[in-house]
Amino acid sequence: MTDAATVSHVFDVDQQAFEADVLQASLTTPVLVDFWATWCEPCKTLGPMLEKLAAEYNGAFRLGKVDVDTQQELAGMFGIRSIPTVVLVKDGQVLDGFTGVLPEGQLREFLSRHVQPLEAPAETAEEEAVQETPEQAINRLQQAIATGPDQPGLKLDLALALMHAGRIAAAEAELAALPANLATDARAVRLRSELDLAHALKDAPSLAELQQRVQADASDWAARDQLGVRLLLEGDADAGLEQFLLILQQARDWNDGQAKKRLLAAFATLDDAELVGRYRRRMASLLF
Repeated sequence: MTDAATVSHVFDVDQQAFEADVLQASLTTPVLVDFWATWCEPCKTLGPMLEKLAAEYNGAFRLGKVDVDTQQELAGMFGIRSIPTVVLVKDGQVLDGFTGVLPEGQLREFLSRHVQPLEAPAETAEEEAVQETPEQAINRLQQAIATGPDQPGLKLDLALALMHAGRIAAAEAELAALPANLATDARAVRLRSELDLAHALKDAPSLAELQQRVQADASDWAARDQLGVRLLLEGDADAGLEQFLLILQQARDWNDGQAKKRLLAAFATLDDAELVGRYRRRMASLLF
């Protein structure tokens, strides 16, 4: 996501241009209006998250910023009593809104009720070639946090980057240090599940060795459990989930119900809704 992309979807709103830039513009593209002020500490948390989402949605909505100190009449029109306050204008009407800072997961849920992200233009080969490595992302985020420590969302980004780089202990430390409003963010929940699965492979044998152990003893539940995790994390989700289901079917109570826990953690990390739904149903049929 480039700075230019973010700026193109974010603009300042004033009284004179409100009719054209918000009401009229919302007839074709929804406008999210953020009422904020420079002295408002919660605004400093919410604002960057909204701008990030505006860039991510790639023009599905535009973000209008209203400084309530300089645009008091405009704030009065909306009856703004506390900030930050956010309203969604669509088809010339206020459709929805909220007051205060929401975790990113709830912001995404709010937006998903009204708009869907647009696909970004395909990257050129040159752009793909200069994509960040995990270590470059870590360095960039650490520098950003040093210069802007009042943006907790960056710390979640750093935890994710550390996980992608295989630095599990560091990712866990950053995750544990997140403020309460981000600890329940959808990305934090997913990262927690990924870390739980990664721990299962600490000092684990290779994929080939685990497969040999399971072939030699089909009831070697510890080997089958690690095999399922390794298959899952190495990209063969179907095969990995099958291992957990087999344990659930034949040794439901093994290791304090480990198979069910593995399945739930796996569901939280997978993006394939159809796959997750299919295995959820199979899990339910074994449990109930």
